[in-house]
Amino acid sequence: MFDKILIANRGEIACRVIKTARKMGIKTVAIYSDADKHALHVEMADEAVHIGPPPANQSYIVIDKVMDAIKQSGAQAVHPGYGFLSENPKFAQALEAAGVAFVGPPVKAIEAMGDKITSKKIAQEANVSTVPGYMGLIEDADEAVKISNEIGYPVMIKASAGGGGKGMRIAWNDTEAREGFQSSKNEAASSFGDDRIFIEKFVTQPRHIEIQVLCDAHGNGIYLNERECSIQRRNQKVVEEAPSPFLDEATRKAMGEQSVALAKAVGYTSAGTVEFIVDGDRNFYFLEMNTRLQVEHPVTELITGVDLVEQMIRVANGEPLSITQDDVKINGWAIENRLYAEDPYRGFLPSIGRLTRYRPPAEGPLGDGIVRNDTGVFEGGEISMYYDPMIAKLCTWGPDRATAIETMRNALDSFEVEGIGHNLPFVAAVMDHPKFISGDMTTAFIAEEYPDGFEGVTLGEGALRNIAAACAAMNRVAEIRRARISGTLDNHERRVGEEWNVALQGVDFDVTIAADHDGSTVRFADGSEIRVSGDWTPGDQLARMTVNGTPLVMKVGKVSGGFRIRSRGAELKVHVRTPRQAELARMMPEKVAPDTSKLLLCPMPGLIVKIDVEEGQEVQEGQALCTVEAMKMENILRAERKGTVSKINAAAGDSLAVDDVIMEFE
Repeated sequence: MFDKILIANRGEIACRVIKTARKMGIKTVAIYSDADKHALHVEMADEAVHIGPPPANQSYIVIDKVMDAIKQSGAQAVHPGYGFLSENPKFAQALEAAGVAFVGPPVKAIEAMGDKITSKKIAQEANVSTVPGYMGLIEDADEAVKISNEIGYPVMIKASAGGGGKGMRIAWNDTEAREGFQSSKNEAASSFGDDRIFIEKFVTQPRHIEIQVLCDAHGNGIYLNERECSIQRRNQKVVEEAPSPFLDEATRKAMGEQSVALAKAVGYTSAGTVEFIVDGDRNFYFLEMNTRLQVEHPVTELITGVDLVEQMIRVANGEPLSITQDDVKINGWAIENRLYAEDPYRGFLPSIGRLTRYRPPAEGPLGDGIVRNDTGVFEGGEISMYYDPMIAKLCTWGPDRATAIETMRNALDSFEVEGIGHNLPFVAAVMDHPKFISGDMTTAFIAEEYPDGFEGVTLGEGALRNIAAACAAMNRVAEIRRARISGTLDNHERRVGEEWNVALQGVDFDVTIAADHDGSTVRFADGSEIRVSGDWTPGDQLARMTVNGTPLVMKVGKVSGGFRIRSRGAELKVHVRTPRQAELARMMPEKVAPDTSKLLLCPMPGLIVKIDVEEGQEVQEGQALCTVEAMKMENILRAERKGTVSKINAAAGDSLAVDDVIMEFE
């Protein structure tokens, strides 16, 4: 076995590989850019080598610099993680030439399957059903429009060397095809150093289901069941689960056997993933093969008990697989939520900055399930603009799907993240969405269920009553502490009353609290009662309460006269007042938000790539106004309504902060 492995990556996947290597008794080497000098993967590794400036194209994807780090450290093998150089055949060739083991497939397999155009041709030759499309390279936007019309809209414009949702656009007409081609080409060049583009038919209402395969160099190959990855945003997966709630055993077997056959056809070794789209009749179509470890591999590990990183290392060491297809079972259900540094209230645009608070739920048992958190950050660390905005991958396991979902809900409610925008409220909302709970979702889930973007969660009356009762009980604890303050004037005793008014989400409840040693009984004006107990003291930012025997986890902040509560994707200001205070509060005028309807504000920290309009120009609804680049993604900002540009405050090349005014309208 290897003595030392270098991980040619960063962030959570580097930390993930280090954990398994440590378990196997293998020393690890981290590489890092200037931006990652204090990163968690650098701290965890046995040694670390600096490889250059923050931009990935000057550090993590520069083969020569990584090879120098290997030489300096004396590493015998390299695990590439995902992204960066993980599917770059030139990197695999360089390792082979240097006599260093690549913890991944052979060069020829990477070339055959890693290139999406080539892999589709091979799949077609192997009689695998593929999505209609144009397999050749496309030279310019005019040709892209011509091909799109021949295929028929909608079409998917994709980077041949792409992955992670980068370099991908859906076009529904000629204008979008023209714009999408150029943006995809730019993103592909920036992210992968390869701007080749191809186009295929975009199949509406599909499910995205993938098969995990594992092959060794001795002719053995198995599939480790499937992962359902249909909940996506901008073609990037957000929620994954294993197994799929849609597949039956016959379809699973057919997809698995076809995936293994395809892998063997190209001499594949190591772990890999064959991706399919599946229609409502369970017909499946080959999309691509990812010749690396997938981001969502933990859900497969949780239901099979197989450590995929360990298997990759053992295969790279020349060992045969120790498990057969008959050994692969489905034990329970697993769900993964990707926690991203992106603001769901601003169209999921990237958010950067310092994590002033980062307290994930404890890994291990939670209720009837299990929690796993793969992460690469820490409290006080910084989310950089140079890399993928992933913070963590929160995974839960349960003996069945309902338990896995409930465990995930409680884990999300107890996940504390402050300092940056993040998508915790959104994924919490998904876990409670009826369509997700039913398992009846497609890749159009987010577009269909949140057509106007995510604007938060509106809780039902039952949930509001539970939170109101909990906050009333918590407020009583805080009031008792305030009543016991020392140094007060004589004969000015402060008494804690029993009658309160709790206002939240536009409604209010008159309640009476009866407390005892074990908790409080909160009686509402209609005579209903809620029993509350729990572990919370004033100042705690997490309240673990029990309401009528059911766990209720809330993130707690302080506002004047109450609490800022976040639970189940909702963010609430909860005011707990005496009856007289509530009466006076109803007389207060509401604060009106400033009018920004005539301003184009920068929705995220980013770089202005280009301005598409001029001062004095009349624009139409939906017209492109400018392009902003952040975290390697180009975002086209469009006019929300017809108007005339009165002033432009930014130019191409300018770096802007959130809410900087880009242009003004008459």
